Amino acid sequence: MAILTTIDEKFRNTVGEFPDKIALIYKEEKFTFNELDQLVNQLANGLAGKGVGKQDKVIIYLPHMSQWIISWFALQRIGAVAVPVSHFYGHDILHYIAKDCGAETIFCSEANVEHVRLAWPNSFLKNIIIADAADHEDVKDSSGEISLAAATFESYLGTEAPPRSAIEIEGKDMAEILYTSGTTGLPKGVTISNIYLLEQIFESKKQSELIIPMGEGITIQGAPLNHILGQELGLGSLLSGDTLVLLAQMNLDNLLEHIEKFKATTFFGTPTLCRMILEHDKLDQYNLTSLRYVFTGGETLPVEVAKNWAQKFGHTLYNGYGSTETSGGISGVIAGRPFPEGTAGKILPNKRVKLVNPETLETVPGGEAGELLIFAENMAKGYWNSPEETAKRYIYLDGTTWYRTGDVVQIDEEGWLFFKERSVDLIKHKGYRVAPSKIEGVLYKHKAVSGCCAVGIPDKYVGEKIKVFVVLKSGAEDITHDELIEWCRERLVSYEVPHYIEFRDDLPKAPSGKILRRKLREEELAKESENIS
Repeated sequence: MAILTTIDEKFRNTVGEFPDKIALIYKEEKFTFNELDQLVNQLANGLAGKGVGKQDKVIIYLPHMSQWIISWFALQRIGAVAVPVSHFYGHDILHYIAKDCGAETIFCSEANVEHVRLAWPNSFLKNIIIADAADHEDVKDSSGEISLAAATFESYLGTEAPPRSAIEIEGKDMAEILYTSGTTGLPKGVTISNIYLLEQIFESKKQSELIIPMGEGITIQGAPLNHILGQELGLGSLLSGDTLVLLAQMNLDNLLEHIEKFKATTFFGTPTLCRMILEHDKLDQYNLTSLRYVFTGGETLPVEVAKNWAQKFGHTLYNGYGSTETSGGISGVIAGRPFPEGTAGKILPNKRVKLVNPETLETVPGGEAGELLIFAENMAKGYWNSPEETAKRYIYLDGTTWYRTGDVVQIDEEGWLFFKERSVDLIKHKGYRVAPSKIEGVLYKHKAVSGCCAVGIPDKYVGEKIKVFVVLKSGAEDITHDELIEWCRERLVSYEVPHYIEFRDDLPKAPSGKILRRKLREEELAKESENIS
């Protein structure tokens, strides 16, 4: 399959090949590829008519719905840059992202339009498009003054013809910016070009092609569309001629009902989600025999989960490894071919890798574990508008700019990658990458907190739970666990809220005064070992 250079070119090609096939299913709505293309044209014309132009940044602040898909493809059609963000974000992080990328237009829902209003001051936002509203009122600030020009999604739909003026889009042009928390509290923008996203989708689809030929799949969107792995599967399915089923709610029964109802062949989820499916008390009430390709990522796949899945469903659970900075997949397994237990696959053909000593950056001998460095020809060479963070994660070695994953892996003589250790500080909870420093930053704003340190503690159901060690200021000893948890719940996304808080008189520190997070993590692992024994 030849890779076309732009996303819109590839989408138009797919529409021409499968015009009358069902492309998208959401609730009771079904769209053929031709119908979806017409809506994309209409919105592209509407956006262009309102002044949205090539490489303008537009935030997609929506839950899963058909408008999400239409918006994303319409932005590609006019050469604008999509900035998909979680619809769970509050106004603080939304404001930061809007200001950082310079977005003037935002798609939102009625449920989170209030966060848009609060995020508006001192940002570049000018226009708001409410995707699920029948009518609208302009968004006003706290004094009653109009702060944003609001409009419904339908009011932005123009003609069904292709955009009126020719827009030249090249493969190297930015298609989107995805924000990732990474190792710090503030999210960092990862720019992804048209050609690189298409390369990644092509490599991802090749992994399942032996058992599900292009254009014959029915994919359940089990991962967020604002996440790169969710895009590789979901947007990749549409660009390959498959049918995509969007879930309005992500809960087990809704997921299993949709798999059964639409005879889904393909599904992506974290190992934690796969474990939850296996342990669901109503699992046997559903017919899931249509599933042929289930791919996991976002965290290490426990061997017992893979074994139990194969025993229960009679087919293999495939695991891969990737990151937002590399536009998704770094390694994967070709479905239908044998692979060793515990591997995350082989390095994809469009990647080069190097394993180094994390301290010295010297290349480790073959077969030994080391920190994984990644290079790809079309990969971004740094974070958007963030030179300091770029300097931490992107390094120049041997004439090449490499991305430091921070993950320690081992690659055997046959090329199979085995994940050995997590990134030093990140907490992986339900497949999300949670930055400890962000949690700590919120707690440090509490008047009673003198010191704190967040770590992940192993949990067989969710990967890791979040525990924070807290030192209280003198005279604040009456502060309770529940009070600090509530403080965090009001200021963090749900999956970032700590599960446990332990009060201490002090925290372990290095001579330099740096808190030794590693020491606290080791103490928790030791406790777990004692409980097991």
